[in-house]
Amino acid sequence: MTDLFDRPPADDAPQAPRPLADRLRPVHLAEVIGQGHLLGTEGALTRMLAGGSLPSLILWGPPGTGKTTIARLLAQETDLAFVQISAIFTGVPELRKVFEAAKLRRGQGRGTLLFVDEIHRFNKAQQDGFLPHMEDGTILLVGATTENPSFELNAALLSRAQVLVLERLTLADLELLAQRAEKALGRALPLDGPAREALLEMADGDGRALLNLVEQVAGWQAEKPLGTAELGRRLQRRAAQYDKSGDAHYNLISALHKSVRGSDPDAALYWLARMLEGGEDPRYLARRILRMAIEDIGLAEPQAQTICLEAWQVYERLGSPEGELALAQAVAYLALAPKSNAGYMAYKSARRAAKETGSKPPPKHILNAPTKLMKNEGYGAGYEYDHDVEGGFSGQNYFPDGMPRGVYYLPVERGFERELKKRVAFFAKLRAERRKGNEG
Repeated sequence: MTDLFDRPPADDAPQAPRPLADRLRPVHLAEVIGQGHLLGTEGALTRMLAGGSLPSLILWGPPGTGKTTIARLLAQETDLAFVQISAIFTGVPELRKVFEAAKLRRGQGRGTLLFVDEIHRFNKAQQDGFLPHMEDGTILLVGATTENPSFELNAALLSRAQVLVLERLTLADLELLAQRAEKALGRALPLDGPAREALLEMADGDGRALLNLVEQVAGWQAEKPLGTAELGRRLQRRAAQYDKSGDAHYNLISALHKSVRGSDPDAALYWLARMLEGGEDPRYLARRILRMAIEDIGLAEPQAQTICLEAWQVYERLGSPEGELALAQAVAYLALAPKSNAGYMAYKSARRAAKETGSKPPPKHILNAPTKLMKNEGYGAGYEYDHDVEGGFSGQNYFPDGMPRGVYYLPVERGFERELKKRVAFFAKLRAERRKGNEG
């Protein structure tokens, strides 16, 4: 019986015009542009194929980097039947048919490479459905995803597959792809050097997007090569890849936060602009910017939190785009402010201690005694009112009785915390003197 998935089109079947991206699809792995870390001489996939042990794979990378092409060619290299499905359009009944066909094929002595596009869109139960068929060898699974597999795929599925990361195509990769397209079309693109480079930039590392752009440009009639201005008028620049609820969202906010922490205002402003250009909610950014002031600057520059709050308020009153300038100014201020996470670390240390000693009561001498019974129990006995003591510091113990004194706040030698560090040391010295006096 001929396999439905493997049946070639009839020679006399009418052929619709094929897009350039489809016509240029590589027929051998060596023809794949980019991904040298996977397909080069010492690449991970090259070594797997040479060793004759290809495991199930998860191909993780942005659009247009060759995930589908690589999966198809892996099936060709290993003489496996290639079956492709999309998690967007495939339900449980369709999956059952795929698995049944794979079992029949296996009984006839041929394996199946099942390529699942957008595999992260399958729910947990659907993902679990692949496991027995992977384990008994019915299928070799190759899943493709643009989202971080750590967050989107089940641990059980990940434990049975190897994750390979595909990288965005470089400008050099895209230029090579453009040259291959020109050869296939039989003509050069009607662009001058700067316009050609601008075209490559528009593709944003996506090979499929570049070929679609090339196909448009190749059809233009031009008496002389067009420049960047004319290219801009004729083509709409492709929107940057940014998913406000996906991986790019977390990657870019991480880049912004770390640029601020690293005291680089230029990089911080760039990532802020990237998120705003991608359509990020400025209110979300205002919250995160305030969080940066609390976590990474703290008391080294107490004014930082006030500036962030005021920037947030300015945005609420002005809206976009003018209010976004206030957020940008807050980001620049934070990047150039002295940094300290001493307050943040002190808080976490205190929380850990509180969890460990959460049942210990405060010492009785710092408890109020509004009733006679409480006074008889020793509440408030021996408490020293610090304002009545010389120097305004009694040095009494405020931790639970029997609990060693905790040291959580360790200010740094930067910004205003330099002054706070002197104060901490000063009170520690007075406390030690007071303790020594009591012992004497």
